[in-house]
Amino acid sequence: MQSKFRGVYLVTDRPLCLHHQLEEVVRLSASGGVSLVQLREKETSSREFLRLAIHLKKILTPFQIPLLINDRVDLCLASGADGVHLGQSDLPWLEARKLLGKNAIIGLSIETKEDWESLNREHSNPSLDYLAVSPVFNTPTKTNTKQALGIAGVRWLKDKTKLPVVAIGGINIGNAKEVIQAGADMIAVVSAICSAKDPKEATLSLRNLF
Repeated sequence: MQSKFRGVYLVTDRPLCLHHQLEEVVRLSASGGVSLVQLREKETSSREFLRLAIHLKKILTPFQIPLLINDRVDLCLASGADGVHLGQSDLPWLEARKLLGKNAIIGLSIETKEDWESLNREHSNPSLDYLAVSPVFNTPTKTNTKQALGIAGVRWLKDKTKLPVVAIGGINIGNAKEVIQAGADMIAVVSAICSAKDPKEATLSLRNLF
């Protein structure tokens, strides 16, 4: 069985779902073999976010694909999602682990080398499930990130950690292979699947690069 921390990682963005509703994009990507789905909807109220999370969880459960929530530990608990993805300004991952328990999936973005050094200094063996290089390339879907770390950043983090490495930011079918060759265990994409006319085929094409 393929590890859930290898392959294609879908990050949602409803405004970028040009040809299908978000729920259909998620269902089609699941059919195409996506490994993880993260619900990230920045312009959505907590109540609408919770509704979406519960609905997506029902879609993904038959496929045995985990649903992660961006930032919000409270909504992860309320929706029954499988875990959270945290940035450097979110709730500290150690507190999230205490709240969500040992079986929850928790991923953490590493945006600078200082982020890694701080994590490594405080926790030589952190109870995290993956680390994300963020962003690899500049991307219009997330404007509050720091300077892009590039392919060299993927290679650098892969050399530093035994945890699975997720590459996120500006990744598409044209540059994904280079990112994978640099050591990424997973590639996180937004528009490459959300904006595709055929999200299943787009997912398959990315997955086949592994």
